[in-house]
Amino acid sequence: MGASPLAAQKWQIQYFYDHAKSDFVICDMQFPSASRGVAVGVVRDAKREDPMSVVTADGGLHWQPVPLKEAPVSLFFLNENLGWMVTAKGLWQTVEAGRSWTKLPKLPSDIFRVYFLDESHGWAVGPKKAALETADGGKTWIQLGAAAAEDGEDVNYSSYTWIAFAGRNGLITGWNIPPRRFGPPLPEWMDPDTALRQRETPHPSYSLTTSDAGANWRHSSALFFGIISRVRFVPEGRGLQLLKYSGTFRYPSEVCSIEWPSGATHTVYRDVKFDVTDIWLASDGTAYLAGTVVRGRLRGVVPDKVRVLSSKDLENWTPMPVDYHAEATAAILAGAGADNLWMATDTGMILKLVR
Repeated sequence: MGASPLAAQKWQIQYFYDHAKSDFVICDMQFPSASRGVAVGVVRDAKREDPMSVVTADGGLHWQPVPLKEAPVSLFFLNENLGWMVTAKGLWQTVEAGRSWTKLPKLPSDIFRVYFLDESHGWAVGPKKAALETADGGKTWIQLGAAAAEDGEDVNYSSYTWIAFAGRNGLITGWNIPPRRFGPPLPEWMDPDTALRQRETPHPSYSLTTSDAGANWRHSSALFFGIISRVRFVPEGRGLQLLKYSGTFRYPSEVCSIEWPSGATHTVYRDVKFDVTDIWLASDGTAYLAGTVVRGRLRGVVPDKVRVLSSKDLENWTPMPVDYHAEATAAILAGAGADNLWMATDTGMILKLVR
């Protein structure tokens, strides 16, 4: 019997920032079309960090570095040319597929990411329970009333972090995680014994939902372990949800199927030895999980081998060949169509799924 179509595919490096004294830490990537792609991050050496992006207009055959003026946080593209970039200091827009950017007026609060249904109507989310709406492409913003703080809630420890739509049905996710009364005064990698003695506890998880393309939103909350890191939908409402857990939880991550707008979820994957950092659901129904191998007791500290699994039925997961050079602490997936899927690493690599 011949190999299955999934088994015949492999991830090959198409771009690698290979400089001896600096690293390109990619934080996000978008492929709004099969030919055009943008990856953003910072070039870091021993003394400084310089914001930078790389862009392609020929499906990854060539990549052009484009310096940025502010450190990027996330990207959103509406079509091949029009996109927005969230930075540490504001919001930028491109009409040239990332080859140049124009800064938009100052937002009323810091944000993590944006999502647009069309050229004018969009939303932005961020810390202190910021959930904003624009009707003019990002020039002016207003706070969503449904996102207001509840009685007794300290918004300093609350954030909205993700936005996803399936047709007219939308979802914004967030969390409230107050600081612990005790905890390691040093980073986990400097004080691993203390870090590993901590135990994850449930905390409030937020959601804002709409069924009318954002005209009205409804707020709900529930106690949750972990945080919802990603939600990916296909237009008819099927989707995947990625939960990320603290370093002391048994599993580093958990992937659930999600049906929208009902919100029904079901665990489809978790493994103590695989830290899933991104998920993707292609238009043909194929699901992809990307992340890194877990070897030590502390996760996400030292780069390790990049791993990708795929599934047609969300029950049987097949490991996919990945270029052996690919190591990272996090991997990011992006694509345009079922036959055009890409992966970036926080170690400066961009890989393409090829046959």
